[in-house]
Amino acid sequence: MLFHFAAVAVLTNIAFLEIYTFYDSREPMDIKLLPDENPLHRVFVYGTLKRGEPNHKLISDAANGYSKLLGLGRTAEAYPLIIATRYNIPFLLKQPGVGHHVIGEVYDVDSKMLNKLDELEEHPGFYERDMANVLVAPEAKLKGSDNFEGVGTLMKVWIYFLPKFRASLLKSPMYSSYSNEGSHGLKYCETYVREPSYNHRLDVQS
Repeated sequence: MLFHFAAVAVLTNIAFLEIYTFYDSREPMDIKLLPDENPLHRVFVYGTLKRGEPNHKLISDAANGYSKLLGLGRTAEAYPLIIATRYNIPFLLKQPGVGHHVIGEVYDVDSKMLNKLDELEEHPGFYERDMANVLVAPEAKLKGSDNFEGVGTLMKVWIYFLPKFRASLLKSPMYSSYSNEGSHGLKYCETYVREPSYNHRLDVQS
């Protein structure tokens, strides 16, 4: 009996030694960052950040962070999209139910890029980044139409709104889509050529 127990003990020690040797000799594990180490943020852009518009270079420059175009988007609710101030800035007024279902582009961006967008939009002191529902569809599926209901997916995304504004702005022409080259003839004035003494906030906020 003693011999039996001794044999079992020896075999057990050998097994543990083999297991230890196996794990000790392996190459180090390839540890990858968890997805939430650098989360992506979904953003709807409707103005000068769109492709072909004056500020698109910001969102397309890899030096500012990561961005990926997901497709075209259309707001689930109507909002007033206007052009205002002497600099002809497009504004999306936070007044749901007024205006049009606005068409723009939806991007996934990382935190670095989101910070750059916040700087451009002067969030949260001027514009306010808030969540809203947008129908998102791959551009190819739309095929020149705006059948977002048929091919789009409803997503909650970040949108830059103007939350506080003069009531008189609601009498401005409202657009469903913005283009700097539009028939409105209101060319956007980029930041680097603006007058330092002029405060554009005073034109739109009460």
